[in-house]
Amino acid sequence: MTGRFISFEGIDGSGKSTQAKRLAAKLGAEAILTREPGGSRGAEDIRQLVLVGDPDRWSPETEILLFTAARRDHFEKTIAPALETGKTVICDRFADSTRVYQGATRGDLRDMVDSLHRLMIGREPDLTILIDMDPKVALARGLARETSEQRFEDMGLSFQEKLRAGFLSLAEEAPERWLVVDVDGDPDQVAQRVCAQL
Repeated sequence: MTGRFISFEGIDGSGKSTQAKRLAAKLGAEAILTREPGGSRGAEDIRQLVLVGDPDRWSPETEILLFTAARRDHFEKTIAPALETGKTVICDRFADSTRVYQGATRGDLRDMVDSLHRLMIGREPDLTILIDMDPKVALARGLARETSEQRFEDMGLSFQEKLRAGFLSLAEEAPERWLVVDVDGDPDQVAQRVCAQL
């Protein structure tokens, strides 16, 4: 695979989706923008199962299996073919979200996430950009969107604080892969900061 694989991570409402879109637009035809959960027909179907409904709808273990199934379909149908043709793939969330959302904050399940990832996916992004933001501000922004996909926002501020700590911990574990970008400023300023550091 000759293409570059870049993922964006961050807590709900941090603006990572906006920054992923901006980077894809800047790179133009050489890049494709995709998302998780989703990014392929099967993965989009699973997206509705995991992002909609009561916060206690699924156990963390069941969520890990659902997210891994969605990721496998996404990787097979979208990511791998694009990388093989030399495209830059920009993905709004990838396995690091599962490591944090299910593996760290909802139980000590990181080993399970990593084992399934090695077995079913076997690829990490070349670069992961963490859009870092105050959880209180991010949660207010996320709830203000008022979409049906608010299952994780509905888990509250303490959950978002755990998520942020989890992402920062992953960035410390693998600094050669992670780029942490502070979200201070408007979206244009953050986009400039991302591009300058890239």
